Amino acid sequence: MNINGKAWRTIWVEESDLTIGVIDQTKLPHQFEVSILKNHDQVAEAISTMMVRGAPLIGVTGAYGLMLAMKEDASDSSLAQAFERLISTRPTAVNLQWALERMKNKLITIEPQMRVQAAVDEANLIAEEDVRMCEKIGFNGMKLLQELNHQKGGVSSSAPLNILTHCNAGWLATVDWGTALAPIYKAHRAGLNIHVWVDETRPRNQGANLTSFELASEGIPHTVIVDNAGGHLMQHGHVDAVIVGSDRTTRQGDVCNKIGTYLKALAAKANQIPFYVALPVSTIDWALLDGVSEIPIEARSPLEVSNITGLNCSDNPNNKLQEVQLTPKGTKCFNPAFDVTPAHLVTGLITEKGCVLPEERAIAEMYARS
Repeated sequence: MNINGKAWRTIWVEESDLTIGVIDQTKLPHQFEVSILKNHDQVAEAISTMMVRGAPLIGVTGAYGLMLAMKEDASDSSLAQAFERLISTRPTAVNLQWALERMKNKLITIEPQMRVQAAVDEANLIAEEDVRMCEKIGFNGMKLLQELNHQKGGVSSSAPLNILTHCNAGWLATVDWGTALAPIYKAHRAGLNIHVWVDETRPRNQGANLTSFELASEGIPHTVIVDNAGGHLMQHGHVDAVIVGSDRTTRQGDVCNKIGTYLKALAAKANQIPFYVALPVSTIDWALLDGVSEIPIEARSPLEVSNITGLNCSDNPNNKLQEVQLTPKGTKCFNPAFDVTPAHLVTGLITEKGCVLPEERAIAEMYARS
């Protein structure tokens, strides 16, 4: 996707020395910086600190982390140790487990002296598959947006199609294109008049910081709102559809996404607004049925709630990011990173294999399709 007219991906291999380049998302939107990761411990730290984030990108990054581990030491013990180190970084997003298990299963059957190149090839393949999957999600979701636009009045209507999204499920959360934003990118490039309501997504503000950054870079009209404004906008007819991403989806269609997603689904249901979830099939956890009781919810640092980082506009000559405290000193804070939206609140799942109802049988039949 585009940053200042230049095409970027979120992660890439520096071929000269087999290190990994990533965009440091903790610095966006105020600073654009690239970090070079040289070993699997640095990859684990990048995932834990959310330098890279978003379920699909976490999975790809984990795969490259095992590649770097094989570069350091290609023994069985090194493979096992690196696997455990990387898989412990983010417990909720299933893509990390999926990618790491795929890498380990590939490498464990190969002699150690062949593992580095095999790891490079497999990690690159996972990354390229992610790009293709996200682009297909974009095409499939675009068809839904075109139909919604037709129902609203089509090209004869001057009113934009208003889409509300929560958190960041754009290309910064994947290798390229994104999940929830991919249909918006495809529809915008196809000429649809689209406006996006961007939830700020406290406490880390992935919407205000990252989604707005992406949409501005693509020239898509958008407006950042506080998280609690979504229901108000729905009540007054200012939202035509909600599209969000997913970090883990059960086989019956329960969806785990950034904290606050559940409340948006409830508001959409109450106001008869379609609520779509865009995800690659790799995000489905086939071992789980009931998302509310079975999906582990990551609890992150209370400091993400009590403190906030940004630019001090009044006195900041060096344009450096600064952290300030929001709450009274000593106040307890609780920071669950995700919540679960039950399937009955979801209108449909948008995947690379097509759009499907959030029902166990329908999801299984979709998965079985080539």
